[in-house]
Amino acid sequence: MPTTFARLKIVSVAVTDDTLAVDLEDGRKVIVPIGWYPRLAYGTPTERANFKISGAGYGIHWPDLDEDVGVEGLLPGKKSSESHASFERWLQRRQTGGRMKVKRRPTGHASIVLSRRKKRNAPAHVRHF
Repeated sequence: MPTTFARLKIVSVAVTDDTLAVDLEDGRKVIVPIGWYPRLAYGTPTERANFKISGAGYGIHWPDLDEDVGVEGLLPGKKSSESHASFERWLQRRQTGGRMKVKRRPTGHASIVLSRRKKRNAPAHVRHF
């Protein structure tokens, strides 16, 4: 049996430091902890206030936070399904201003590491200087 959640439109949204509150066209108000959506929780009040009701009224999009929440998830009480690793990458990009430095190893690094391993595993009577 298909759900009818997707047919309910969002008419207003309010985000505080603690909650996400959504008014639906049928008169219901859904209030969930902001912690269910870590990107919202880490966003500034200005970023949280910059949203658009999207998808013909069936979802909310925060462009500054790259976050989307839909009626289909809100009504049954689904938390964000973003993996911890994905959130950590997003948070790291956010902390570095959108730029992540990629450390490039110098050419020959693998052989340097290998030679160090050889030295550590060498018999006690063999010394490398």
